[in-house]
Amino acid sequence: MSTVQCVLAGSAQMMLFALSLPKESIVVVEGAVALLDNPLRYTTVREVEIQVRKLYCISRAAPKLPISVEDAGRSAEEFAKAEAKGVPLPCVGQDTRLDYRVIDLRTAAGQAVFRVQHQVENKFREYLSSKDFISIHTPKLISGSSEGGAAVFKLEYKNGKCACLAQSPQLHKQMAICGGFCRVFEVGSVFRAEDSNTHRHLCEFVGLDAEMEIMRHYFEVCDIVDGLFVELLRHLNENCKTELEAINRQYPFEPVKYLESTLRLSYEEGIQMLKEAGTEIEPMADLNTEAEKKLGQLVREKYDTDFFILYRYPLAARPFYTMPCYDNPAYSNSFDVFLRGHLNI
Repeated sequence: MSTVQCVLAGSAQMMLFALSLPKESIVVVEGAVALLDNPLRYTTVREVEIQVRKLYCISRAAPKLPISVEDAGRSAEEFAKAEAKGVPLPCVGQDTRLDYRVIDLRTAAGQAVFRVQHQVENKFREYLSSKDFISIHTPKLISGSSEGGAAVFKLEYKNGKCACLAQSPQLHKQMAICGGFCRVFEVGSVFRAEDSNTHRHLCEFVGLDAEMEIMRHYFEVCDIVDGLFVELLRHLNENCKTELEAINRQYPFEPVKYLESTLRLSYEEGIQMLKEAGTEIEPMADLNTEAEKKLGQLVREKYDTDFFILYRYPLAARPFYTMPCYDNPAYSNSFDVFLRGHLNI
């Protein structure tokens, strides 16, 4: 979404008409584009303005809206500054945003999030298609849980039977591979009845899933994942600058650091880094959340990257179907991808 400054250059009657329009009304303007001496700060189009000669109202907004786009688009820093001056600003909470989502989506950050998401999905499809993957669509209403555990949504089906919302397309992806499709991917909804209230647990999300046959070594999968993430991060940096700036203004973040050739650490190397930093890990056990975060911090300090792959986990820390390493069955042919210390695959 772009914003531009419009300056009324018409009659006094047109100015009175413009003043009568409530905020968020839909209008059409006609005028001349004028170059500015000094770039503007508060619009996305900063070098020019429109000197309006004609103004038409297409849809007049309600005089009083439940929330304003301006309030919904403020950052934590703006609230803090206003509080320090003794002039607190209206704060739009999450429940209110969801109640009036149509208005909330009109913020610069709200628009940008969806546009970045669109680019992520498109690049995911484009990259995997270039590597001979084909897109499939798997069932989301199935007869039983697709993964172990209790995190499954159950619902009543016909004739008193029970159905479940799919927790993962894993089984159907593997069926496709066994059916002769060498490489497949899917962009689709995933449902999990999570009880945990953290940013790492969601009841519903759009999953980007892929499955492929391995010819010689599981590093073939690492190569695909490595190339996908690097290509994706590069694409976002080059093609979503405006959107990332809009998100950063309301929700500040540091740009992701990554290497063109992704860092790969064995589990043993990762554990050694943690031990040298004074973090004790149970031998041959999986990493807990704090250990993952700490390792991400150490990797950034040492290798200047937020993104890395940790491979060759202990067999005891992986699911039963994981293949043991041929040279040492205590370890497994497995890996995880980390971005800023958080597990991503």
